[in-house]
Amino acid sequence: MPAETGMPSTSATPDSRLPTPGVPVPGARGERTPHEAPSLSLWRAAARIFDLSLDQMLWSRRTVFMALVVGGPLLIAVLVRIIDLFATRGSVEIVGVQVGSAAIFGLMVWVFFLRFAVPVLAVFYGTSLMADEVEDKTLTYLFSRPIPRGAVLLGKYLAYLVCTVAVVLPSVVLVYLLIMSRPGGSLAGGFMDLVKDLVVIVLGLATYGAVFAWVGAQFKRPLLTGLAFVFAWEPAILLIPGYLRRFSVAYYLQGLVPQAMPSDDSTASLLTSLFREFPPVSTSLLWLA
Repeated sequence: MPAETGMPSTSATPDSRLPTPGVPVPGARGERTPHEAPSLSLWRAAARIFDLSLDQMLWSRRTVFMALVVGGPLLIAVLVRIIDLFATRGSVEIVGVQVGSAAIFGLMVWVFFLRFAVPVLAVFYGTSLMADEVEDKTLTYLFSRPIPRGAVLLGKYLAYLVCTVAVVLPSVVLVYLLIMSRPGGSLAGGFMDLVKDLVVIVLGLATYGAVFAWVGAQFKRPLLTGLAFVFAWEPAILLIPGYLRRFSVAYYLQGLVPQAMPSDDSTASLLTSLFREFPPVSTSLLWLA
């Protein structure tokens, strides 16, 4: 008979607190608890955030605003074609100087897209990537999920980029077709410049979006800060000679615009002469990257 020592025999009655061989115990090292979900990798988590954010962006009120912004250059291109129909010489003139189709398209890309549509869309979308989550108090919920924190911003940023590119680039192509099909224009001759313009616009959307996504994560009023940067800071320092213009995105974007600006003594040349100083292409690509 076993000796009575006042202690239960471990050989006769196994301790229920000890793990049975071959049976996983919740909380043990290397084992997940029933409520613990597996952590996703950065890119898989970003892909899920991307799918959710893209659907929200496409069906939001900002999409209507974006359509209005990119619709402005289209209306101007249509107006130019109407002027061509009633012009006696079949061309557009500014202070008696004929303006070619390539010059008109180049100015529209720079003024209406790179200096207005691209930064404005980046401000309204980029600053809201994280700011909206903070205001809606959903950021804590996202960060409590088993996903890397960087995946939240990465997925929302990629959704912004796809959404804006899908709307802006078709508008640029339509403007190109309207302007370059004018008398004296050449659709085939300016095709490579169009491709370069599309690349520059995508690069501008990516750069401005990254800048304003950072602004949205760092400032309490990111929208006002972004608008001040686009409509106050950049226009002012581009007019000031010196190194200050290097602290703007527009300074490096204008170095990538392929079209040659008008050089005649006219109102157009007076306006564009303010932007003739620009960095080399290699410098622009290095800083924008």
